[in-house]
Amino acid sequence: MSHLLISAAHKSSGKTTLSIGLCAALKQRGLTVQSFKKGPDYIDPMWLSRATGRACYNLDFHISSQAAIKATFAQCMQGADIGLIEGNKGLYDGLDLDGSNSNAALATLLNTPVVLVIDARGMTRGIAPLILGYQSFEPDIHIGAVILNQVGGYRHEEKLRRVIEHYTDVPVLGAVHHASEIEIIERHLGLMPSSETAERDEIIQRIAGAVADQVDLEQVIELASAAPDIVPAAPAAAVTPPSRTVRLGIAQDAAFGFYYAGDLERFEQAGAELVPFNTLTDKTLPDVDGLFIGGGFPERQMAALAHNKSLRRAIYDFIEAGGAAYAECGGLMYLTRSLSWRGEKHEMVGTIPADCLMCERPQGRGYVRLRQTADAPWDQRSITPTKEIAAHEFHYSRLENLGEGIKFAYEMLRGTGIDGRHDGIIYKNLLASYTHLQDTDRYHWVARFVTFVRERS
Repeated sequence: MSHLLISAAHKSSGKTTLSIGLCAALKQRGLTVQSFKKGPDYIDPMWLSRATGRACYNLDFHISSQAAIKATFAQCMQGADIGLIEGNKGLYDGLDLDGSNSNAALATLLNTPVVLVIDARGMTRGIAPLILGYQSFEPDIHIGAVILNQVGGYRHEEKLRRVIEHYTDVPVLGAVHHASEIEIIERHLGLMPSSETAERDEIIQRIAGAVADQVDLEQVIELASAAPDIVPAAPAAAVTPPSRTVRLGIAQDAAFGFYYAGDLERFEQAGAELVPFNTLTDKTLPDVDGLFIGGGFPERQMAALAHNKSLRRAIYDFIEAGGAAYAECGGLMYLTRSLSWRGEKHEMVGTIPADCLMCERPQGRGYVRLRQTADAPWDQRSITPTKEIAAHEFHYSRLENLGEGIKFAYEMLRGTGIDGRHDGIIYKNLLASYTHLQDTDRYHWVARFVTFVRERS
């Protein structure tokens, strides 16, 4: 199981662009590449999945146990020639003072060599103490190599290489020069999702070409091959297929696309057939038993969403008739009365008695902890009243003019949610929240929702 972890000295060093390029360049060499993303993220995995042709999986200490992370990694690596994990933030950054949920901790758990991406703009001799400091901070972490990014030219590259060679024992795998044509547009939640641009494959190929020209891929492969194997977990016990498959409509388009690959697989395991629909172009809903509208950027598509009145009406009627539905973040925004952003206001579905306003600053971001209320609609038997649910949120919007008498599914123990105290608006058989759930060994939400859909269809 050849694998490595791409990390950085700090956030916005270019590790996502380099990870995309490495995945695509290695795939062009005929290798089967499996990608992973550390922490909660939807957008980077969309690009990485496109670059490899295989679903990208998230590895998250906050939401999963260490045993589950190792099991997920081992299972997903089956059939792959090389695995690439893209870190989040810097190598040693994390929630806890002891670094127990950092990228370095993940590298330790999976015995993964680390490639440190360094944004070299404005640096020459100062790059040496940076590398030496990262090596000595946690000596057990194997920083196998560095890749220099945003290099100012060949003279700059030569100076950096000489300094690193003189003062450190860390090899330089490559030096990627600054070039605007390999940059991906960034916005408030990170990179632009690959689902929003028809040029995504062209962008990936440009990045892959730059990486292949400026990074020694043979050294990359050699470093990854030094990683020890991860022993696969014992196969899970066979699950008895449900007596009846339910058809679950899932919004997948330029407005909504934030879904975890593992969650989508568990829907099928729980007996749900996923039926995609497009909120921008489809005039009515497909024949389904339930709805799942995930996160995304509905504000960027709000005029088109508003223009598609027939689908908005179909969704409204489905929920009013008691159809089971679940919406996260962008999906929640879409189900409100209206969405306002940058001086424009457009009608949305209107199920949730509130208006949604986009703000300049985050209204809720990071990891959250929830406790289910007595009003929570999904199967109450599978979760104790005191159990905490680990999840995450990241939204620049807030709800205004929220109607009275709203029932909530969650009490916020950490995080913002709807009002700082609650999240998960309940209306008939709809649950809509700012919180993003991920199905892991600590909270199997998918099976609970599918059971809820099956019982009400």
